[in-house]
Amino acid sequence: MACDAPLRGGCLCGAVRYELDGPPGPIVLCHCGQCRKAQGSAFAVVAPVPAAHFRLVAGAERLRSHESSPGKWRSFCGDCGSPIHSRRDAHPELLRLRIGSLDPPFDQRPSAHIHVASKAPWWQIDDTLPQHPGVEPGR
Repeated sequence: MACDAPLRGGCLCGAVRYELDGPPGPIVLCHCGQCRKAQGSAFAVVAPVPAAHFRLVAGAERLRSHESSPGKWRSFCGDCGSPIHSRRDAHPELLRLRIGSLDPPFDQRPSAHIHVASKAPWWQIDDTLPQHPGVEPGR
């Protein structure tokens, strides 16, 4: 699905900038241990986007990737460390965008919590969104 104008986003220091043609897919709050470590928080806020709809417009040379598990790559700004997206070798057509990297205005809401079986013990989920012990059904 395409928008009239692309969504824009980037890293904290502004070195990496991107545009996204069309809205992201369903936003989920991922509570897995890797996302907690990568974000430095209780969860990551992510959504799938077609790789063909994502384009770097600045800072491609500053984008770094880390293989956090076999075939899964997390991309971030090499200057400020801001996470941008992740991708899997098995699904090169899809990125999982870090929603916090989008510029305002953006008002799409999360649809579920995932990997709650491994959530941080110090975090309490107190909203009414569906909670899944692993990945969301259908993924």
